[in-house]
Amino acid sequence: MTEDPHFNCGIGPAFNVIGGKWKAVILWELDAGAKRFGELKRLVSGVSEKMLIQQLKELVADGLLLRVARDTVPPHVEYSLTPLGISLNKALGPLADWGLQYAARPPAKMDAAPKHTARQPATRLIKLM
Repeated sequence: MTEDPHFNCGIGPAFNVIGGKWKAVILWELDAGAKRFGELKRLVSGVSEKMLIQQLKELVADGLLLRVARDTVPPHVEYSLTPLGISLNKALGPLADWGLQYAARPPAKMDAAPKHTARQPATRLIKLM
């Protein structure tokens, strides 16, 4: 653990693993089962090939994905969730539900914020010499 109390509460390590735009999406797509690289590239729309490769390597290194190279013609690689990746996907489910509710809420009104009154300046005692 680190000296940062926010890191020690568990949020820090979790967001270190899933931080960024693509990792949670990749985990979500693999929830249905193993996928080849090309399938993931199509499913995770908007990600560059370089970024997808990098994110997959990091997820494998973190123990969330299993990478299996198939010795077929042509050779290909499949990615699937490890038990740790499955448990993270389960933990992300409520967060995804919250995100859907948040996205569906009516937009906040800017003028709905409470009006603050100006604070009166603090009085100072000045000692004359």
